[in-house]
Amino acid sequence: QVQLVESGGGLGQPGGSLRLSCTASGTIFSISDMGWYRQALEQRELVATITSGGISNYTDSVKGRFTVSRDNAKRTVYLQMNSLKPEDTAVYYCYVRVRVRLYMAPRDYWGQGTQVTVSS
Repeated sequence: QVQLVESGGGLGQPGGSLRLSCTASGTIFSISDMGWYRQALEQRELVATITSGGISNYTDSVKGRFTVSRDNAKRTVYLQMNSLKPEDTAVYYCYVRVRVRLYMAPRDYWGQGTQVTVSS
């Protein structure tokens, strides 16, 4: 019903930048929250979220370095990652909270994950 395609990621240098994007497609009535998680080893962490009204929240470790944004017309969420650190290395997953029909409850859908490696 709903598909998410992530792009971006790869290898970044300490102090450098990378940008992730994630586009939703399929049967979508509305999208509320969008955001990004990351997973390193066994630990999954919520990195950033953004509401449909543009209110964003970040985990403390990325505040001032990462910026989450969205383009509602394109059904796309972005994560601009600046001042990268080795500890940012993880698989990054986007998620969107979608209502596929007006009368149905919203649920979360997940991207396939993209590897971000920060190393010199």
